[in-house]
Amino acid sequence: MRREKRVALKPKGNFRKHFRNDWMLYAMLLPVLLWYVIFCYLPMGGISLAFKNYQYNTGLWHSPWIGLTHFQTMFKDAEFWRAFKNTLIFSFGKLLFHFPMPILMAIALNEIRQPRVKKFFQTVFTFPHFISWVVLSGILISMFASNGIVNQVLGALKLPEVSPLMSLKAFRPFIWISNIWKECGWDAIIYMAALTGIDPQLYEAASIDGANRFQKMRFITWPGILGIVCTMLILQIGGIMGGASFDQIFNLYSSPVYPVADIIDTYVFRQSFQVGTNFGYTTAIGLLKSVIGVVMITIANKVVVSAGEEGLF
Repeated sequence: MRREKRVALKPKGNFRKHFRNDWMLYAMLLPVLLWYVIFCYLPMGGISLAFKNYQYNTGLWHSPWIGLTHFQTMFKDAEFWRAFKNTLIFSFGKLLFHFPMPILMAIALNEIRQPRVKKFFQTVFTFPHFISWVVLSGILISMFASNGIVNQVLGALKLPEVSPLMSLKAFRPFIWISNIWKECGWDAIIYMAALTGIDPQLYEAASIDGANRFQKMRFITWPGILGIVCTMLILQIGGIMGGASFDQIFNLYSSPVYPVADIIDTYVFRQSFQVGTNFGYTTAIGLLKSVIGVVMITIANKVVVSAGEEGLF
């Protein structure tokens, strides 16, 4: 009994010892833990709003319970299903067109041997990320509106005018292209950081063996960043329901392109602040998005692990 008691108390003593020695590290960790508790865990109590008919006079905890009524309303709403479909199209389009671009950019920048040229291009490609979509949307609207700069130039040259912001066919590609231009350089940073972790001696050994630049990229560079690529792919798939940028679409779309541009986030915004204030209904939509995200990230992680790569969990 005494021996078992000593074993049980040993980890406690070790923790106290570590805490005394590293109390500054624990103090630095405390604000992060408080942030997660206050902004991530405590708000989870608001999930119950998805099953209640929220009333201002009674508040969250005393509003009447209505069960799955909001979900039934959601599944019968044609506008919700339109927004659901558009969200998937935007997200999978972003996954298909945007996701590979930062990887290719990082590999291309890594092949530049002159440090100054490399830093110049990295700065040029990263700078658009720091422009807010509010500002950038104003610039794009001024350029590509029906009476914008681009159409004025095309009209002067007697060429057909373009209006991607008003076209049902061109709006989605315009969103994908503008998102790639704005975020590609920023997203490439994490892959460039992974490239710095590759041992340079591998490239030297490959050069001695007669490998060309393409073979080095294929057999050294790509395997060296494959782990981080799989991790980012899992996160991208897990956020598939939020992959369509609300800031971008909200500032660029208009009523003529609602059929192809209205996503779940813009639909929730409209239901919350324009159509009405049914917060229980919009909370139910958010809960559905979270459930789908958990399912997608679990499936993606299992696929990556089964392929022999390291997953998130």
